[in-house]
Amino acid sequence: MGSLPCYAVHVMGGLNQQVGFMKQRSQIFVLLGLLALGLLNLVSADDSNNGRALMVRIDSAIGPASADYILSGIAEAERNGYALLIVEMDTPGGLDSAMRDIIKSILSSRVPVVSYVSPGGSRAASAGTYILYASHIAAMHPVSNLGAATPVQIGGTPSLPDFPEQPQPKDPDGEDGGSETQPAEKPAATGPADPMKAKMVNDAVAYIKGLAERRGRNAEWAELAVREAVSLTAREALEQNVIDVMADSVTDLLEQIDGRTVTMNGSQQTLETAGLDVEVLEPDWRTQLLLIITDPSVAYMLMLVGIYGLLLEGYNPGALVPGVIGGICLLLALFAFQVLPVNYAGLALMFVGIALMIAEGFAPSFGILGIGGLAAFVFGSIILMDSDVPGFGISMGLIAGVATVGGGLVLGLVYMLMRSRNRPVVSGREGMIGHTAEALEDFETRGSVLLDGERWSAVNTGKPVVKGQRLPVLAIEGLTVQVNNTDQGETK
Repeated sequence: MGSLPCYAVHVMGGLNQQVGFMKQRSQIFVLLGLLALGLLNLVSADDSNNGRALMVRIDSAIGPASADYILSGIAEAERNGYALLIVEMDTPGGLDSAMRDIIKSILSSRVPVVSYVSPGGSRAASAGTYILYASHIAAMHPVSNLGAATPVQIGGTPSLPDFPEQPQPKDPDGEDGGSETQPAEKPAATGPADPMKAKMVNDAVAYIKGLAERRGRNAEWAELAVREAVSLTAREALEQNVIDVMADSVTDLLEQIDGRTVTMNGSQQTLETAGLDVEVLEPDWRTQLLLIITDPSVAYMLMLVGIYGLLLEGYNPGALVPGVIGGICLLLALFAFQVLPVNYAGLALMFVGIALMIAEGFAPSFGILGIGGLAAFVFGSIILMDSDVPGFGISMGLIAGVATVGGGLVLGLVYMLMRSRNRPVVSGREGMIGHTAEALEDFETRGSVLLDGERWSAVNTGKPVVKGQRLPVLAIEGLTVQVNNTDQGETK
């Protein structure tokens, strides 16, 4: 009987162990079930997006906003498992830095990227040609073109010199073929004469040839596009193995590339694109903001608003509104100039011009400072942006409008300054001459008078003065006024 309690305790302990083990098994089953459900959702999500293609549209110059948009599209396609990313573009070219960011993202993409020059007479010039060469599939609409991929040096480059005409030796038989003076044969073009330009061109040639070899496209024509700025129509590009497909529409494009094999990060992948639903990715607010403030004309106006806003705040301390608006606009303009092809000599000329126009108001020079400042401002505005970079020039109409307004302000300031010189003096000692003083006592030659609420010593050059009489002020010498009493009758 004494052993029964020990046996009961042993049995109860075993039951507790079995219950704990069953609880652990149930928890493991629940975790495995949740994991399987998550994997099933991921697979179903991938399957749902595998039947879709994502599209981004570029219809302007390649710049920071375009690069941000395309990079966002590639990230979105990878994150949500889209089968394809289509870059539909119509671009005159753009900035080298933005183009290289796009190409790096395309080369490392886990989703096939198709670049398609859109319908409607579009083009993929300059930077657009490089992007076509970097894409897994390059396609064009029949009415489109590409090429002219020569890099442009900011600030311009000197052109090749013309070779002078040299006299040609006559034929040994006495025949000279018509004329003794013929233009000398120009040497074969091996690149630009300027060393800096040559470095840029050779770098660009190596870059685009590397892309051509990676994608199995025509590297010889790519070199000509860089060195000689040649262009091709869509049909010529297809015949010369510059592009892969010529398609009338996106639907036609998807049907033509179905079944093609592309190289994705070292491995082969067969495209299944027929019947894909195409979803367009709209630019987000950040991309739209970048697109607005990196427009050269907008950046130009932001800079002007910023400068004049800070000047108005300096003239009226505590106004706050001009200072806040000016500071924000100036910071946005400086950010835009950081990523735009800005000529800093032009920027310096603009600041000098504005400073001279402001100085006209403080040191009147009959318009010399104002006119010089206006000229400096106009010239600086014209060369502010490198006009050779496609799509990144300031509208001449905008510059003309701003210059006209500035010229009008300068002329108005000069006119007001000229008028002010002919007006009588209304303040200071000179302004007191002609005023009337009141005699504070009787006197003949010297006495005291009240002038503009102040007591003055007076010298009389006329008849004797009686107290309260009003006397005209003729001059002021030190602290003494000169009066002339011509009539003793008027008193206060």
